[in-house]
Amino acid sequence: MIALIDYGSGNLRSVYNALCVQGGEVEILSSPAHLERADAVVLPGVGAFGDCVSQIRERGFWDPLMDWIANDRPFLGICVGYQVLFEGSEEAPGIAGMGFFKGQVRKFKTPGLKVPQIGWNRLDLSQAHALWEGLPADPYVYFVHSFYPEALEPKEVTARCHYGEIFAAAAARGRVSGVQFHPEKSQSVGLGILRNFMRQTPSSMSTLAAG
Repeated sequence: MIALIDYGSGNLRSVYNALCVQGGEVEILSSPAHLERADAVVLPGVGAFGDCVSQIRERGFWDPLMDWIANDRPFLGICVGYQVLFEGSEEAPGIAGMGFFKGQVRKFKTPGLKVPQIGWNRLDLSQAHALWEGLPADPYVYFVHSFYPEALEPKEVTARCHYGEIFAAAAARGRVSGVQFHPEKSQSVGLGILRNFMRQTPSSMSTLAAG
């Protein structure tokens, strides 16, 4: 079973539908009571870093999720759900992230750059990773964001993207991964990424879409 964490994120249903299309057995969790039944966790996110951290804490997910990632269990953070894996953000000074990845979340500052970045952009797949299996070279994915993680450990950066500056579009360590873009809005490439994530947890799938 894939646990989709509900802390008030606006894109919950689209992520749920995308996972189900790929054959996932998905359960939306609004409390951590049944988290241990899960084989994998997906933490989606839109909105502000500070609000995300606050809602995760208020709903009792913070400590269980910290334990989950510390034990290297399959986890995928999307957009702000990726950003909270870092130590903190310029968007919310003084509010600590999970600190799984070293580094801070920064705001785009290139003069004349349209912020937020909204739309399609190309990924540079910095290193081989299970999430990228079967993807085309230099795939395009869909972004909506004003802030990006500045990862301090280059070996953990699995994809980069250029928008005014080069930033860590994805990072991973062990079975814990995060992506700044929205795979659920990235058509066949995004569905392929979600499918690859599900392959890390075969017991969580009822059926697997062909192709």
